[in-house]
Amino acid sequence: MMDVDDVIEMLSKLSYEEALAYWISGEKEEAKLYKELAERAKALGLGESIVRVFEKLSRDSLKHAEELTKVFRESFLREPKVDIPPVEVLPVLNKFERADQIKEVLEAAMESELTAHKVYKLLAEKVEDERLKELYLKLAEVEKTHYEALKAEYEKLGD
Repeated sequence: MMDVDDVIEMLSKLSYEEALAYWISGEKEEAKLYKELAERAKALGLGESIVRVFEKLSRDSLKHAEELTKVFRESFLREPKVDIPPVEVLPVLNKFERADQIKEVLEAAMESELTAHKVYKLLAEKVEDERLKELYLKLAEVEKTHYEALKAEYEKLGD
């Protein structure tokens, strides 16, 4: 299993085209993850607010993937494909079986989004290609927005 440093190393060597394909793949995986989290939260009878946040993050990620895929097809006249695992995808689904685990799930999700934010900021500093730098900065901002939405739900739970 790759760790964050391995992923950063691999991403730092990508071209703009490859980085864009990576982002698309990550957004699709994130959409699936948040959809599943929403379904589990609903099945566990958790508040409608947390279900809505997970559903919104899923829709946002899917929308980003669709928009980026359109840009990719127009730019490169092919479908995007990448073999690097997305840094955002969380290994928490199997741990989310009871309602009392929601805080841990949110903590893991926030940590994942924050890690992704840091990774993309670091990559923006490392690359020389201006388009790539801009792409990574946009990615960092998207992940920060996701983190903030999750954090707001976490804070609603209180102690």
